[in-house]
Amino acid sequence: MIMTDSVLAPWAAVNTALGLSAPVRDEVHYTELLAFVEECFERFGAQDNHPIFALVDLVAQRIKQYEDRLHPWPDASTPATRLAFLMDQHGLRQSDLPEVGAQSVVSDVLAGKRKLNLRQTQALARRFGVPVDALI
Repeated sequence: MIMTDSVLAPWAAVNTALGLSAPVRDEVHYTELLAFVEECFERFGAQDNHPIFALVDLVAQRIKQYEDRLHPWPDASTPATRLAFLMDQHGLRQSDLPEVGAQSVVSDVLAGKRKLNLRQTQALARRFGVPVDALI
């Protein structure tokens, strides 16, 4: 049985250092949490079962909540509507996406007549700096 008292002091130290008992406060706090996650992966990434990754999961949840609050995705239920949103945000036309192919191919994707293949999806994710799942 875990004794609450034995957890309180270490949790207080972690909470003071990372501020996990409340949402991410601002861009500085967000940057600090990202740096923490990056350092954990640099130091312990080869050890998949390292206990630090339970804490990384908590931090990642806070990061995601902050990102969702600051940069919400539009109500875009299909990859085509998400791609159209990204194109609009970046001021791109159909002919500006060589990762997908010719303008006619992009047009078919946006119209829902064609699906993006894995190569196209990966290239677009790199270009826009979004996870691959955002375009699947």
